[in-house]
Amino acid sequence: MEVAANCSLRVKRPLLDPRFEGYKLSLEPLPCYQLELDSAVAEVKLRDDQYTLDHMHAFGMFNYLHCDSWNQDNIYFVDQLGRIMNLTVTLDTALGKPREVFRLPTDLAAYDNRLCASLHFTSSTWVTLSDGTGRLYLIGTGERGNGTSEKWEIVFNEDLGDPFIILHSISIIKSEDHSIATILLRVEKEELDRKGSGFYVSLEWVTLSKINKEIQKYEITERKVLHGKSVPHYAAIEPGGNGLMIASCKSFRFVHDEKQDEENKDEKLTDNNKVEPLYYWQQTEEDLTITIHLSEDVSKEDIEVRFSPDHISIALKKQPYLEGKLYSSIDHESSTWIIKENKSLEVSLIKKDEGLTWPELVLGDEQGEFIRDSAQCAAIAERLMHLTSEELNPDPDKEKPPCNAQELEECDIFFEESSSLCRFDGNTLKTTHVVNLGSNQYLFSVLVDPKEMPCFCLRHDVDALLWQPHSSQQDEMWEHIATFNALGYVQASKRDKKFFACAPNYSYAALCECLRRVFIYRQPTAMSTVLYNRKEGRQVGQVAKQQVASLETNDPILGFQATNERLFVLTTKNLFLIKVNIDN
Repeated sequence: MEVAANCSLRVKRPLLDPRFEGYKLSLEPLPCYQLELDSAVAEVKLRDDQYTLDHMHAFGMFNYLHCDSWNQDNIYFVDQLGRIMNLTVTLDTALGKPREVFRLPTDLAAYDNRLCASLHFTSSTWVTLSDGTGRLYLIGTGERGNGTSEKWEIVFNEDLGDPFIILHSISIIKSEDHSIATILLRVEKEELDRKGSGFYVSLEWVTLSKINKEIQKYEITERKVLHGKSVPHYAAIEPGGNGLMIASCKSFRFVHDEKQDEENKDEKLTDNNKVEPLYYWQQTEEDLTITIHLSEDVSKEDIEVRFSPDHISIALKKQPYLEGKLYSSIDHESSTWIIKENKSLEVSLIKKDEGLTWPELVLGDEQGEFIRDSAQCAAIAERLMHLTSEELNPDPDKEKPPCNAQELEECDIFFEESSSLCRFDGNTLKTTHVVNLGSNQYLFSVLVDPKEMPCFCLRHDVDALLWQPHSSQQDEMWEHIATFNALGYVQASKRDKKFFACAPNYSYAALCECLRRVFIYRQPTAMSTVLYNRKEGRQVGQVAKQQVASLETNDPILGFQATNERLFVLTTKNLFLIKVNIDN
């Protein structure tokens, strides 16, 4: 049975700024342009039977504005007429009306239980589209960004059952064979669940492959399903289609797969026929004891035991039995072995470093079993007794009082549920890597390079750190590429925040509330004038600015996207463009 590797996220210290002094509010005006839409956005409100937190996360907080990462400053949305509308920005002061690039063949108004339409820009020439009724479209767009000559054509169209939204998709070319892989999300009713919400989250990994090289014809060649108990924060397929990464509060697992069922049967058989350990070992603060049960035909002459300061070798009848490097050094001259009356070999090793607890006997050896002494457990519990109490703050007036939870601010308190980041192998469908995110709150995801997987941003202490997955690098699968100083702390105070984003070049991060207000946090930049810190009497070289934009509308914000130069904000009847960076 393969065990997933427990990994950690390695923070790059040079990308942190321990001397960061905070954001300075800037009153510099931000150029803001407003476009009135011909038809309102196709917003789908939650029904009465969509009452869980998962429904809210997946559909209630859905971002109706889509950015084409292959063509900067190209944004798309779906209106109530079923039209996919596109706005391409070349000059802010001469904005044109959004133009129609595609119209859904389905009459959306005829479906009562539909979800919001969703689309994902798979490559520079492909788009995956869901109309919200359970139908999946694969659309060939040609090279987008060509203005009026752009033409979208359906090459695949099939009903896949219950309605879903698209989370991610990629284009795969192997030996001239082309395929599209996409992740679909559903929140489905679970009739047998009596204790929980009665719903579960389904992720379906669908692969579409080209079956005819002469004509554009695609068919579904593979469908894999994962089930979980929470909507994932992040789900993306690796560029080659060999794996899947999911960040979520509750774990996911593959279901309805014959290969997995066979492996599970093999694992159960292995567990039932579990072999007795080759040896047992115990330890005290001064020594270790190894016990090996001998068969009747083994005599003293058949046993050979050798010690060295960091190595042990035990052979029975000239056959190696236990051999390898010890976890730590021993006094090999004082170590001994004897044969007990119960026909067992007992080896005593004297520790070189008294008091050191060994987590394992021989490095990398898992054939033995560690036996913990009850008196030893009681001693450990007694040593840790001072760290626990039945009272929240038993003695606040002593010299070093414990942490008082009443002194914490609201933004210091993390969620009780601990999230995890898992990597699944696309062939074995097993979890290969697991990262326990602990209290590192998930903030948002952003596509920095469209040829790579989306990045995700996590809170680390007070900062917000951006991580780029690299599926090809097993040793460093997640790379720390940027830091937004103190943003983890700042965003926690925004109780009405709805969407979070950052520029692909990390020049700024932005968040918006449900209504009107947009907050922009810029990276520190050099000052054009001399500025001094009065408290420390030193010159300040860089300043990080915070700016606030207030939209002239009372409609709720439905979509939010950031590019290197601009912020796009979508409401029910208007599209706003905020010019953030003038000189890029």
